[in-house]
Amino acid sequence: MKKIFSIALSLSLFVLLPIASKAEGGPVHGSSTGGAYAKVGLTGGQFLKIPHGARGTGMAGCVSTTTDDLSSVFWNPAGIADIKSLSASFDYTDWFAGFSHNYAAVATPFGENFALAVHFTNLASGDMEYTTMENPEGLNRFFSANDVSMGLTFAGYLTDQFSFGATFRYLDNSISDMNASGFAFDVGTIYRTGIQGITLGVSLHGLTSDLTYSGKNLNTTHSLYPANWATDVDVAITPAAFNIPLLFRAGVSADIYKHDVHKLIGAFDFTTCSDTPEQFAVGAEYVWNDLISARLGYRLGHDSFGFAGGIGVKYLTGNFSGRIDYSIQPTNTLGLVNRLSVYIDLGR
Repeated sequence: MKKIFSIALSLSLFVLLPIASKAEGGPVHGSSTGGAYAKVGLTGGQFLKIPHGARGTGMAGCVSTTTDDLSSVFWNPAGIADIKSLSASFDYTDWFAGFSHNYAAVATPFGENFALAVHFTNLASGDMEYTTMENPEGLNRFFSANDVSMGLTFAGYLTDQFSFGATFRYLDNSISDMNASGFAFDVGTIYRTGIQGITLGVSLHGLTSDLTYSGKNLNTTHSLYPANWATDVDVAITPAAFNIPLLFRAGVSADIYKHDVHKLIGAFDFTTCSDTPEQFAVGAEYVWNDLISARLGYRLGHDSFGFAGGIGVKYLTGNFSGRIDYSIQPTNTLGLVNRLSVYIDLGR
């Protein structure tokens, strides 16, 4: 009975997808297989689509079923259930145009089969100079853009094969003296079949209400009449509300080869988002002696990313263990994206 319930709960996420998509503004027009895509650029909070964890990006994102550390917050919150001791994770990404993407999280077991994680994500621009059409070289005045997500993830096992997870997060998007804030919710499940390491996973990310920018930069003065006697009036600009990206991810992985100190995992991932066409990814991870890992992946349907690769090394000390991961992702026009992740398990 528990196994039937687990499968039914996983399948229910597939039912939620078209309902949520409709709530985001009607049916999505266009796909990766044909036709123009109509909803590009219609959502905010794009930093939420930047991945966490160099292990996952080294496989081009094919870890929604194999993730078992704090990067699970991004890929599938159900993976947090595999954390069995006090753990911490730090992630740094050298993003485009001088932006930096940072992630930090701490998790602890909660009872015998559950875990709780607290996490923080930030995308920061650094100082940028104001320019105008009349002064394209700059005004010697500066502003910055900062996007922040702070959240809580709860995950656990309902059976020895099925885990679930849910994330509740606070969002703040700011640029100069304007900001838009709100709340978002993610949910995911992972089902381990017990056959040749085959694992299935589905997750839904970005359930939220509308967000709207506010701030003093939206207040200005305006002259209603060109005559000298006319006084300026105060004007408040009302920006349009926006949603964050609503994303659905489904994946499958399996043990391709497992013997002695060698293990090779293969994975396939499908992703669809409310503001981009469907994407597919294939990836593999080779692990030697549960110590050194090499990863490779390729993503189809993305206009910038394709191939990806990475390595990982586990380390052991007298008091704790952990893993250091590195990934590299070439882009079509913007150069290389380098990502470094450090995972610490204090339970050793």
